[in-house]
Amino acid sequence: MTDQTPLDAAHAAMMADETDDTARLRFYERMADVELFLLLEDEPAADQVNPVLLDDAYVLVFDRIERLAAYVGHVAPYVALSGRAIAGMLQGQPLGMAVNMDVARSAILLPDTAVDWLRTTLAHTAGEVEARIDRVLAPKGLPETLIAAIDAKLATATGMAAGAYLVGVEYQGGGRGHLLAFVGAIPRAHDALVRAASEALTFSGIEAGAMDVGFFAPSDPTVDKLSKVGLRFDLPQMEPLQKTPRLQAPGSDPSKPPILR
Repeated sequence: MTDQTPLDAAHAAMMADETDDTARLRFYERMADVELFLLLEDEPAADQVNPVLLDDAYVLVFDRIERLAAYVGHVAPYVALSGRAIAGMLQGQPLGMAVNMDVARSAILLPDTAVDWLRTTLAHTAGEVEARIDRVLAPKGLPETLIAAIDAKLATATGMAAGAYLVGVEYQGGGRGHLLAFVGAIPRAHDALVRAASEALTFSGIEAGAMDVGFFAPSDPTVDKLSKVGLRFDLPQMEPLQKTPRLQAPGSDPSKPPILR
């Protein structure tokens, strides 16, 4: 394959300057977010999978099915999961990830310690506080890396909210900062959106606490202020549901990753 994938680009940027912490964080962010194809010894049974191991220390993953096919050279079983799901699946096992081995310039061996770091980083949760907004201001002083990271995260949050605004805020009783305000978010998506914002901070190299997250109904008077001064992010919306039923492959539920055997 000659087309560069998002993982290829992140890997190239990381390798171009090994002292660039931001580039390294972005690579791990891509690893967490992209769909990876995990090579299996045999077809998955129920929610259990038996991955092929490299040197008894790494599972083999590829960011394109064509790359997996090129590596194996014949038809082989696999399961497609996000990088974060695979990292979670490997918890408690001394296994790393062998990524795109022998089929792309982004080939890299991530040891179990790196996978453990990624899993731990993704598990960080945000604290919750209550505060009343006194003034809404235009955002200032935030690095472009953070804005790009938020945009990339929200580009995958299909149907979770009508939109979002990044603004500066002053709170009643003192205190000021920046707020990522989601408008019309569905309640069950709140945790996922908070996690996306938190990961955007983490993988941008910005210290935690540099940005708050809030949720507003479309009818809230604050939304008018947000739209006037805020930096808007458009989230993709759901397409009409198709009536054709689709079978779900074992392990395709991200909340229930397959069990390794």
